[in-house]
Amino acid sequence: MSHRHRHHRAVGAAVAATAALLVAGLSGSASAGTAPADPAPTAAETLRTDAAPPALLKAMQRDLGLDRRQAEHRLVNEAEAGATAGRLRAALGGDFAGAWVRGAESGTLAVATTDAGDVAAIEARGAEAKVVRHSLADLDAAKARLDKAAAGVNTADAPVWYVDTRTNTVVVEAIRPAAARKLLSAAGVDDSLARVKNRTERPRTFYDLRGGEAYYINNSSRCSIGFPVTKGTQQGFATAGHCGRAGASTTGANRVAQGTFQGSIFPGRDMAWVATNSQWTATPYVLGAGGQNVQVTGSTASPVGASVCRSGSTTGWHCGTVTQLNTSVTYQEGTISPVTKTTVCAEPGDSGGSYISGSQAQGVTSGGSGDCRTGGETFFQPINALLQNYGLTLKTTGGDDGGEEPGGTWAAGTVYQPGDTVTYGGATFRCLQGHQAYAGWEPPNVPALWQRV
Repeated sequence: MSHRHRHHRAVGAAVAATAALLVAGLSGSASAGTAPADPAPTAAETLRTDAAPPALLKAMQRDLGLDRRQAEHRLVNEAEAGATAGRLRAALGGDFAGAWVRGAESGTLAVATTDAGDVAAIEARGAEAKVVRHSLADLDAAKARLDKAAAGVNTADAPVWYVDTRTNTVVVEAIRPAAARKLLSAAGVDDSLARVKNRTERPRTFYDLRGGEAYYINNSSRCSIGFPVTKGTQQGFATAGHCGRAGASTTGANRVAQGTFQGSIFPGRDMAWVATNSQWTATPYVLGAGGQNVQVTGSTASPVGASVCRSGSTTGWHCGTVTQLNTSVTYQEGTISPVTKTTVCAEPGDSGGSYISGSQAQGVTSGGSGDCRTGGETFFQPINALLQNYGLTLKTTGGDDGGEEPGGTWAAGTVYQPGDTVTYGGATFRCLQGHQAYAGWEPPNVPALWQRV
């Protein structure tokens, strides 16, 4: 049997195994020949889209031109799309070329493949198939070459580059096209893989001001709390690396002594965390409009096209969409990679603050261009990479204390990426969507995040 025939038989089997579950929202799984005692939770239930507060829904309505029903439907559709895309990524293997959502309610999931023989399998999952030339692995490899070449090239006039799955290219955004061509040449990236796009503004970091919840560094500059975290019994918060260096002291918005930067990376990455003193308690909330609490129930990463909202004390709640993952951006201080590119606006004072999709933490504000009066773009440091780098646990309202865990390699607090495999209760599972695990999200309990193999 040829490799291609074996591949399509494997893809077909993966689809057939879950075909009976399509009507239930593309998020369940069941053992062959047996019926589960309780229905598997849908992706929307797992990711608690019902926890989205009124303030966030109102911001989505204003910034994305939706009514409340559409905003609620969009969050549900994006949760289900992420789970479906994860299953197809696992099934298509090396053919997979990316996935994204589109439409006012994110009602369409598009999945790209390099093999036309995969179309039937993609469509069987309710997604729209796109046959393209380059796999996601090839595009990621080309982008990695750009990152490496950037260390020896001045990228001030070509400050942003990323993998664009919707056009199946690596895009370099440049103020001067010649600067983009120089970077592409230095990286040895073929013209068939690349596209140059004009931009007029240089991205900048948002120094010295407030974001979701203000704090002060060394009684001077101001930044924003991203997300409350813990490290063992130590409480603290995640924020942007450009806000302060390790050892810098912080005070809260009320000017009460708060904590100390334990780690900070900038440039290269834009991540940091602050350990707070006993007067401060980590809560599973982001500050919302009018002082409302916005629940954080996890950190499942959203796909391209998904809605995302940002909390900042300067500009309040603003929403937009995820436009690109795996982005590199050059500020005056240096290049940051990878960050996520969004259409959300921000202004000085929003740096370090929280990005959230529904109730899922996404990242902390790094920088951008434009403003919230004329429109702009922003980049955020993904939260899962920050948590993993410092060994932190996101404070959430999800999960429970759990009981005695069956044997296996799965562990609460670990950050998992798509394709990672673990064992749990004698079975092996493959991760479908990037997230930090916690009690209550054991692999058998969350088929939106894990697939039994």
